[in-house]
Amino acid sequence: MSFLKWHEVRDPVHGFINFNDIEKDLINHPVFQRLRRIKQLALTEMVYPGATHTRFEHSLGVMHIASRMFDSIVKSEKNKDILKKTYSLDTRGLETVRQTIRLAALLHDVGHGPFSHGGEELFPINTQLIDKNPESDNKYKHEDYSVALIRGPLKEVIENNQYNRSNFKIYASEIADLIEGRPNRLEQIFFWRTLISSQLDADRADYLLRDSHHIGVKYGVFDLERLLGTMTLGNDPETDDVVIGIHEDGWHNAESLIIARYQFFSQVAYHHVRRAYDIMLEKALLDTVGEYPPPDTEDSLNEYIKLDDPRVWARMLESDAPACKMLLARKHLKYVHQIEDANINSDNGELKRVIQVLEDAGIPHNVDNKENEWYKFQGDVGMSDQIHIITKDGTAVPLSQYSKIIDSLKPSRQVRVYVGYDYENRARELIGGNNA
Repeated sequence: MSFLKWHEVRDPVHGFINFNDIEKDLINHPVFQRLRRIKQLALTEMVYPGATHTRFEHSLGVMHIASRMFDSIVKSEKNKDILKKTYSLDTRGLETVRQTIRLAALLHDVGHGPFSHGGEELFPINTQLIDKNPESDNKYKHEDYSVALIRGPLKEVIENNQYNRSNFKIYASEIADLIEGRPNRLEQIFFWRTLISSQLDADRADYLLRDSHHIGVKYGVFDLERLLGTMTLGNDPETDDVVIGIHEDGWHNAESLIIARYQFFSQVAYHHVRRAYDIMLEKALLDTVGEYPPPDTEDSLNEYIKLDDPRVWARMLESDAPACKMLLARKHLKYVHQIEDANINSDNGELKRVIQVLEDAGIPHNVDNKENEWYKFQGDVGMSDQIHIITKDGTAVPLSQYSKIIDSLKPSRQVRVYVGYDYENRARELIGGNNA
């Protein structure tokens, strides 16, 4: 067994984050270093100047939290016995699973495009999905690019690492499958996907704390240490599966995690000026970049990873497109009408009236129609999408049965009508009524 050297980096959210030689090889790879040049929150810095952090440090943070979640669960002898009985995981097996989880957490966002979620409308259609799900938009997602990069240029880095070859024998396909949500032959690894993608995952835990820290707000803050200390295993009575959840003594902390997300998104992510920049950014990206290359060939994937925030800004500086000029001058769109918690059927008449008034006056406009799902109540099977609260006898119960607050967090819809910077006063005069 070869020696594994550990390294550390100081992080403003978690203190010191440790990483080993396997992870160092990936972190130093140009594909991962590219994340230093992709802002975590797109153009949120136009509203909150501190929001200049990147996908790079977020990815390190997710790896850090994911392994801490794992450690918190397996430190219990009872949980170790469950894992050994259900998945035949002994001490060596747990070490391999832990390393796989860390790599999946580290690489989960490596496929993000410029300005992170701000450019997702530029993803091309995945033609292979059209026949399977004609009702969906069938666009590629950033996870598809992450998976393609793991199976592509990062595969050699992972599988040729000497320590991995000598001790773990983790394959790139296993990491990709874990991120993609594709069950593979190693069920004992796929079980841990809750830590990578769920309502209780390390991704959410890190971005709420990190984004709040850099923005300078408290909306997304929750007690991470208490959350980690109450993570455990239980049994879903509907499926008879072993599940990851929160001990019932800590259900209030699970509740606070969801409330933190609700407050963060309602106050920050859906801030009216920030949403205005999202609309303008999408137009500017379409004008300067166009549709992203698909992740289905080596050449197109190489073209995609050449794109980052600075390269797009350089194109915007040279562009005569109106959206680019507005962004550079910080003349953002102005919202002139808003429908809160809109039932689109009952409020559709008012929205149509506003749009008609603007069209008759020749005022260009954009409608931002955003549905917000704060908590997923029902999965495809049983309560699989809910956060599990584990009772003292080991039974998993949905969080919504414990928390009246969570049970009341139904999806809401918010509709805003935006006009150009120079049209605001005229539009408000014409619209009247609820014009924000």
